[in-house]
Amino acid sequence: MSTLTRFSVSLKKTLLDRFDRQIRREGYPTRSKAVADLVRNSLVVREWEAGREVAGAVLLVYDHHKRELSSRLVHVQHDYHDLIISSQHIHLDHDNCLEIIAVRGKPGEVQALVRKLKSIKGVKFTRLATASTGRAL
Repeated sequence: MSTLTRFSVSLKKTLLDRFDRQIRREGYPTRSKAVADLVRNSLVVREWEAGREVAGAVLLVYDHHKRELSSRLVHVQHDYHDLIISSQHIHLDHDNCLEIIAVRGKPGEVQALVRKLKSIKGVKFTRLATASTGRAL
């Protein structure tokens, strides 16, 4: 377990007041926890920029009645099987499905997968939630 280190930060009062309101809304127990999350988020962004192995989740919403759509989605996922750790298919209603695809690999390859999936006709929504493998945090 690593030791905690204290440091000070100087901010304008108005900025600190806004930060305090935001972290209260988000349910942070302390400023320290909120600042640590900001630092970690910054490090994850850097991992993606540096091209290191990363993790993430691709969210897709689509109409499963669209002809051949499910087949095309599966075909693309098989093309990127080395990146995909797991996927989950959820029936949102009679027409719409949510698919969550957990990925791990190089950022460029993950982004290529996302571009392929979102370009398929019938996909209504696509989002990549970027994360870290946790090794560098």
